[in-house]
Amino acid sequence: MASDTPLIEARNVSQRFGSKPDLAAKLALKLKLAKPAPVVHALDDVNLSIRKGEVVGLVGESGCGKSTLGRVIAGITSPTQGQILWEGEDRDRLSSAQKHTLGLKTQMIFQNPMAALNPRMTVDELIWEAPYAHGLGKRSERSSYVDEYLRLAGFDPSMKNRFPHQFSGGQRQRVNIARALAVQPEFLVCDESVAALDVSIQAQVINLFMELRDRLDLTYLFVSHDLGVVEHISDRVAIMYLGRIVEEASVEEIFRRPNHPYTQALLAEVPRIEPEKRRFQAVKGELPSPLNPPKGCHFHPRCPFAMERCKQEMPARREVAPAHLSACHLNDV
Repeated sequence: MASDTPLIEARNVSQRFGSKPDLAAKLALKLKLAKPAPVVHALDDVNLSIRKGEVVGLVGESGCGKSTLGRVIAGITSPTQGQILWEGEDRDRLSSAQKHTLGLKTQMIFQNPMAALNPRMTVDELIWEAPYAHGLGKRSERSSYVDEYLRLAGFDPSMKNRFPHQFSGGQRQRVNIARALAVQPEFLVCDESVAALDVSIQAQVINLFMELRDRLDLTYLFVSHDLGVVEHISDRVAIMYLGRIVEEASVEEIFRRPNHPYTQALLAEVPRIEPEKRRFQAVKGELPSPLNPPKGCHFHPRCPFAMERCKQEMPARREVAPAHLSACHLNDV
């Protein structure tokens, strides 16, 4: 892989969700006796690249499509349009063997640690299942193999014969991390992986992710609604709004010089320890429905700087500073 080639890249990715009409529904539509089934516009022409060893934070309100993008990049969901490139190669054009290898190299850690674990399996069985199935370890190595990855995740191997319900949320998430690491991945998609944990446990798990990055040379896409968490762990941040990435830059650039009005509104809500009093105000209005997203700039119904052009024309992402991209018509004024 060339040094300038991203490890993984989403190129012009769109995702639509909707039920396919059966024969009766098609006939009813043809006779104008029924309306077309609603279609959810989850992702809209998204471009995002992640370099090897990088941590990219993906931020946005609930319902903006960031988890959908995480699943598409992880290979759990296929995009309706667009490409996912791994080391410059289209994932859909890889051979079966290459896709199998890529499936192991890319792992996802979910928000709800209990829902992600089979309650009928012990921790030992949960960790060993995938490595054994994919020939990454021999039966004779089972105990040492499982213990190694549990220790990496900060979990005591002496408790590996217990079931998930016997642990706290933080311990369960460590089991999920160990299970992901056990297939020796290169890239982890973390989907709100600390959101369900207590604040003190969140800090421990975030520090664990950072330690694992350095120790195992991992690459992360860190999906979160919490800008404070993203600021702590990320190298670069992508801000998503209603299926589109509206701003992308280094974490320092985003937090010091936010360009897009939506990014500015999100940062205005982040609590800071400052001597002067601040008045916190949520982003005005409700997130529009992805069933019927606004024309033009999706953010214009809530934007205090919206112009007539914003209601008609989708803004293109342009470079407003070195390696700082933003999609806002104000940059043309």
